[in-house]
Amino acid sequence: MGHIVAVRGGIVDVLFPADGPEIDDLLHAGDVALQVMSFVEGGAARCIALGAVQGLGLGTPVRATGGPVRVPVGEAVLGRMLDVFGAPIDGLPAPEGADSRSIHGAPPRLADRTLRAEVLETGIKAIDLLAPIERGGKTGLFGGAGVGKTVLLSELIHNTVEHHHGVSLFCGIGERSREAEELWREMGEAGVRDKMVMLFGQMNAAPGVRFLVGKAALTIAEWFRDDRGQDVLLLIDNIFRYVQAGSEVSGLMGRMPSRVGYQPTLATELAELQERIASTRKGAITSIQAVYVPADDFTDPAAAHIFSHLSASVVLSRKRASEGLYPAVDPLASASVMLTPGVVGQRHYDIARAVRRTLAEYEDLRDIIAMLGIEELSAHDRAIVARARRLERFLTQPFTTVAGATGAGGKLVPMEVTLDGCEAILNQESFDRPESDYYMIGALSELEDAA
Repeated sequence: MGHIVAVRGGIVDVLFPADGPEIDDLLHAGDVALQVMSFVEGGAARCIALGAVQGLGLGTPVRATGGPVRVPVGEAVLGRMLDVFGAPIDGLPAPEGADSRSIHGAPPRLADRTLRAEVLETGIKAIDLLAPIERGGKTGLFGGAGVGKTVLLSELIHNTVEHHHGVSLFCGIGERSREAEELWREMGEAGVRDKMVMLFGQMNAAPGVRFLVGKAALTIAEWFRDDRGQDVLLLIDNIFRYVQAGSEVSGLMGRMPSRVGYQPTLATELAELQERIASTRKGAITSIQAVYVPADDFTDPAAAHIFSHLSASVVLSRKRASEGLYPAVDPLASASVMLTPGVVGQRHYDIARAVRRTLAEYEDLRDIIAMLGIEELSAHDRAIVARARRLERFLTQPFTTVAGATGAGGKLVPMEVTLDGCEAILNQESFDRPESDYYMIGALSELEDAA
């Protein structure tokens, strides 16, 4: 037992008379959980509160648990919604018969890792064509506020969880409670909730909770990968909030901020989390992460550091969203290490290159069209513009997760159908149908059906 000697916001200093706790140990001051972050002059343990500190005062007794924060792992957590401690937040009793593990794990050794040059098909045309997702890799959905990151992530869950043979794990870091409730309901309606685990540290949670919930989710994912040998689909919304929570914790701890006000340990903290997401000989963790980009500035240190860990980056453009082109995937900024002839095949690679080239040429011609009009272009350039505008619209598609708002049913488009459609548009010199007919359709054959 120890006692509190100082309380400053979410930071609590605790003094122990004899052998005290270690770094990352969990303490309890009444109902308030604390995690040891460092030791200060005089031997006091400086802790971050994992809850509201109301009611704590000088001299309040503190009990050391003798270990770090632990979460339940195993089959018992499937179909459940949990918090950072593994306690249920779905109104059901606690998971029974589950083992528990420390959330502070080490990444797998390099000797145990494997590389899998395999694409995870999503049924979303723009992603499958231009930024294919690596099975067992890390993919980021980059975008500012309100460009559709959460909607795209929800659609990816809908499309991949049903066809995914392993376990899916959703981790909500610092996002809206409303979205968590909607996701819980939608997964139940789709009948896939019993293959999912959901962990949440929402916007109104303490910074310490938002900082640790990602590690708790990874601990559960690692159990399914290492102990059961299963493939795990890990979805994180939003990884930027993890960085933001680390920045808040760092500020509360009194550390000197680094560039743009971020914590000096930004790169280390992010690597600790991201390096645990890896494929081993036993199984793979495929991660899809939404990344909020502050003020649409991709040079922001948080966005730049996250970029360096990813195998595919899907960039969402505010300009395309303003034109109503959803999903608002920027075809020129999105990229993937999977888009090579050796992985996706020569045909897919050539079509993706041709689509990018056509859209880039159209981007260069936009200023001329704005000043002089499309009539001033040569016949060759007019054909490029016609193809590019139809490609832009063909790469949109209706989503199942927003069907209630749009009134249109969602479409899941196989990779081969997407390639056939893009190839047909690229090979045409003149078009019989207006470009608006290509908007929000699935396969190109729907044009002929409508005709």
